[in-house]
Amino acid sequence: MTDHALSDDPFAKPLFAATLRPYRSLKVEGARLIMVLVALASIVASIPFIVLGFWPVAGFYGLDVLLLYFAFRANFAAAKAYEEVRVSPLEVSLKKVNPKGEAVEWRFNPIWTRVHRDEHAEFGIERLWLASRGQSVTVGRFLPRDEMARFGDRLAAAVATARQGHIFNP
Repeated sequence: MTDHALSDDPFAKPLFAATLRPYRSLKVEGARLIMVLVALASIVASIPFIVLGFWPVAGFYGLDVLLLYFAFRANFAAAKAYEEVRVSPLEVSLKKVNPKGEAVEWRFNPIWTRVHRDEHAEFGIERLWLASRGQSVTVGRFLPRDEMARFGDRLAAAVATARQGHIFNP
C-alpha cells in the first residue's frame, strides 16, 4: 500500500489529535530579568555586611542566586515534556515524551477504551486517565483543572465517536 492510499483511508484519519504541553507563565526572557534583579539586589544587600566584616553573609546571598538559577533551569527543562493523544477509528494512542526526549507509547482499541476522571466536589477534576482491559494511563496531569476538564470532555467524545463508528455514517 502506498502512502497516498493510506491518506485516503478513513481508518487512518484521526477523529481527534492533540499535543499537550506543560503551561509555563514565565518565558526565558522573564526568568533572565528576574535573575538579574535578584543578583543586583543580593549584591546591594551584601555590601553592608562586607563593609562590616561579615563577608560570609555575601556568600549566602550568592548561594540564593545560584539556587534560583538551578530552579529556573529545572523548570525550563521540565517544560520540554509533552504528550500526544490521537483517536482514530482503529486505535487510541498516547505518547508521553519526558524532558530528556525519551518516549513511551500506549495503544488501545477504542471499543474497550474508556476515559475516566477523578473529581473533587470543591476543586473539580483532579485526574484524567485512559483505561482499557485492565491497563490504565494518566493523561494531561500537568494541565490546569479547567483545561483538563475541557480536554477530558473532548477526548471522551472522540473515543465514543470512534467506538460507535459514526465515521461510517456521514
